[in-house]
Amino acid sequence: MDILFVADPLASFKIYKDSTFVMMREAQRRGHAIWACQTQDLSWQSGGKVQAPMQHIVLQESGDNWYRVQDSTLRPLHSLGAVVMRKDPPFDSEFFYATHLLERAEREGARVFNKPAALRDHPEKLALMEFAHYASPTLVTRSAQDVRDFHAQHQDIILKPLDGMGGMGIFRVRADGLNLGGIIETLNRDGAQSLMVQKFIPAIAQGDKRVLVIGGKAVPFALARIPQGGEVRGNLAAGGKGVAQPLSERDQAIAADLGPQLAQRGLLLVGLDVIGECLTEVNVTSPTCFREIMDQTGFDVGAMFLDALEQALA
Repeated sequence: MDILFVADPLASFKIYKDSTFVMMREAQRRGHAIWACQTQDLSWQSGGKVQAPMQHIVLQESGDNWYRVQDSTLRPLHSLGAVVMRKDPPFDSEFFYATHLLERAEREGARVFNKPAALRDHPEKLALMEFAHYASPTLVTRSAQDVRDFHAQHQDIILKPLDGMGGMGIFRVRADGLNLGGIIETLNRDGAQSLMVQKFIPAIAQGDKRVLVIGGKAVPFALARIPQGGEVRGNLAAGGKGVAQPLSERDQAIAADLGPQLAQRGLLLVGLDVIGECLTEVNVTSPTCFREIMDQTGFDVGAMFLDALEQALA
């Protein structure tokens, strides 16, 4: 089967930790042909099909030359066995447009994972609103006064942009309110942009856990991303230390509830972020942490993903 990965540039991959690389490697091990393109390659013209110039790649030994290009061609997306959308956030207008092109490709016969309409309906941060009963107190607003009132009520808060990833733009403001005004101005751009505010969860000291849910079922290990050096952010991209650990009872309960619901909507792969007992984010665009969990526990997350993908195509 030909599998197209719509992803960031291959040259930007850090294969020692890249989850998309793990998927590609397992797919090739099973005899599937690997193709790659970027979202900006997608195009459509009246009278034609959604297509993209794409590269047929063969994975090689790890290192700088981790793949070679077997072939390059312009192909309609429906001609492939599966299309795996792995473009990293931000969930910006171009990402939004890409989901519409991919949805058009679906109507032409392409099988796309995660489902484009579901990606649009579950933006990284805002998807939490549906499952607020699992979350800490949370506010989404453009209003600076609303943020100040939320801070006055909860004293210790986290502020973050709605379109960030990897811990980008996350701030903590304690009871003294130091720099709250400047942080609000930075994140909401004088009322032009919405932001998310959450009550600070002290359990972040034990890690921001990434719980992977594949085909509606939880991977049995989470990656606890533990802040280092006085940081409030546990994200690996922000210097957090990743420690794989078995799911807690609370992790399992959240995953067991959300997993089947999200899978039914066409979300084959979801990354639930859990701090302590609280769900903090529902990640659907390009969830990571495959490699870290595999390296530390031996559990083959890549194989679980390909099993789910093949089953969805059957």
